[in-house]
Amino acid sequence: MSDTVLKLTDVRLKRGARQILAGVELEAARAELVAIMGPSGAGKTTILRAVAGLERFESGRIAVEEVTLEGGETPTKTLRHLRRKVGLVFQFHHLFEHLSALENVCLAPIHAFGESRADAVRRARDLLGGFGVGHRADALPRELSGGEAQRVAIARALAVNPPLLLMDEPTASLDPSRRMELADLLRQLAAQGRTLVVATHDEEFARQFSTRIVRLDDGIVRTA
Repeated sequence: MSDTVLKLTDVRLKRGARQILAGVELEAARAELVAIMGPSGAGKTTILRAVAGLERFESGRIAVEEVTLEGGETPTKTLRHLRRKVGLVFQFHHLFEHLSALENVCLAPIHAFGESRADAVRRARDLLGGFGVGHRADALPRELSGGEAQRVAIARALAVNPPLLLMDEPTASLDPSRRMELADLLRQLAAQGRTLVVATHDEEFARQFSTRIVRLDDGIVRTA
């Protein structure tokens, strides 16, 4: 198996007349921790959304292991395969407010991939316990602290065991001690063989957790 988990080749994306991504080239290897930095509005989140199949791009290619997205419309079958390969943690977590932490984590395995409830619950409890929030499994999102909600969101993103985890501005609502805890958690995930790509404007955090920093400048990724 190739050591390359993610590869973007000449990815271009416009919004109206504005060129957001202008030929992005980026690779990430297995167990690598890559930080994408750049000012607000530079397109960091757009890259993550394109990789996750949530944002259509005009041209170029995105490959996550053997799953390849081409510019334009992506076939439903390809998107389904992609969902097994990529987990995305949004900046504001986007947990379903009417579901407990456990049910949030179980949702995709059961309803999107047809896993048995028993298997989904078992893995969800393992993930929540591993991230230190097992005791909050029955809590609703509004009952969780910001750090707890983030860990539940990470568990949800990993519920189908994807090789690639994407995170958008993960330190936005964390105090300094929680930022250090998050950096340690990301390093643990990488040590398990997971590839992480994190969009952040937090320079100190990027240097704490990442093995490599790249910068998005004028729609092009450059080595930091």
